[in-house]
Amino acid sequence: VQLQASGGGLVQAGGSLRLSCVASGSIFSVNFMGWYRQAPGKQRELVAFITSGGSTNYKDSVEGRFTISRVSAGSTGYLQMNSLKPEDTAVYFCNAEIRSSPSTKYREYWGQGTLVTVSS
Repeated sequence: VQLQASGGGLVQAGGSLRLSCVASGSIFSVNFMGWYRQAPGKQRELVAFITSGGSTNYKDSVEGRFTISRVSAGSTGYLQMNSLKPEDTAVYFCNAEIRSSPSTKYREYWGQGTLVTVSS
């Protein structure tokens, strides 16, 4: 199983980006999917997550600006980021709990990270 994150780039403050996370390989089901970010010199933090039932949760500072979603039976996820601010600059990682077969347990997987840079 692999997670592939993409969609990062350079954008001016107030702009938008959409990050994508695609899970591939032997996938039976995806539990939750989340996005984390890590700014230089800071710890990795949870930005948003979405459960298999579609419930969402956001970090306070992105609430109302970011929207997490998932399609394709949960194996593809997105993070729509609007009204971006310089403090949103970070490497963004996708994360998911995936089960490869009905007889296996959920395991946690991480994507490789995609850099988002917001200029002021």
